[in-house]
Amino acid sequence: MVDWEIRPASAADVEAVAELRAEVLRADLERLGRYDEQRVRQRLRDAFAPAHTWVIEVGGAFAGCVSLRPAEDAHWLEHFYLAAHLQGSGIGTAVLRGLLERCDRVGTLVRLNVLQGSPARRLYERHGFTPESEDPVDVFMVREPNRDAAREPVA
Repeated sequence: MVDWEIRPASAADVEAVAELRAEVLRADLERLGRYDEQRVRQRLRDAFAPAHTWVIEVGGAFAGCVSLRPAEDAHWLEHFYLAAHLQGSGIGTAVLRGLLERCDRVGTLVRLNVLQGSPARRLYERHGFTPESEDPVDVFMVREPNRDAAREPVA
């Protein structure tokens, strides 16, 4: 696996994240007839919450991001993007495993949505996510916490 690090995001990361989102989602959004080059970036800018986001770096350079946003009954896994040349390298799996372990320790349900037909769905299913509902564009998935994990606060 490639050597990588994860760090807390800052407001200064928003444009790099917006650009990566546009690149990563383009093929799926085009397939669904939903790609708009301004909208794909603006939706990220409007929803970006640095306090709940981490940046993935490879060799000190921006390579991806992920958010874990607390909500009333769960945490929402959002904005999980990794540069295309690093997909399949094990980084996404390692990042996801670490976040899910944190949620398991406190018994937190995790929700997400993934675009219909996205290969990312297989990653989520391998980590225990199951479909909860879907529409023509999105599949909404949920993962129950691993009840065997020790209970301690999410840092």
